[in-house]
Amino acid sequence: MKLQRNLQNTKRDAFLNDLYASIALIKTKQEAKQFFEDLCTPGELEAMADRWRVVALVKAGLPYRKIHEETKVSVTTIGRVARAIMLGQGGYDLIYERFIKREKSLCK
Repeated sequence: MKLQRNLQNTKRDAFLNDLYASIALIKTKQEAKQFFEDLCTPGELEAMADRWRVVALVKAGLPYRKIHEETKVSVTTIGRVARAIMLGQGGYDLIYERFIKREKSLCK
């Protein structure tokens, strides 16, 4: 049974790696929109958008309740984002910094 579980995990990891590689091939915002609207349900997209929506506010150090009042995103979701920012793989920070840099360059 353990061998079967390890094989399932190996297959799952391979599929996840294929997904990550596929996402890395996206070149434009329009391609991202097309891909994610095909890949995800509206609810999944909304959940991801909610998480992304609170990143800047969490990074700014706003209290969770204040963020909730401003965004209507649940305190639980805000807490998950904050935990990922502090203890995660660094993905939020990496992409947030790139996003801010890009936004600043577009404003010039």
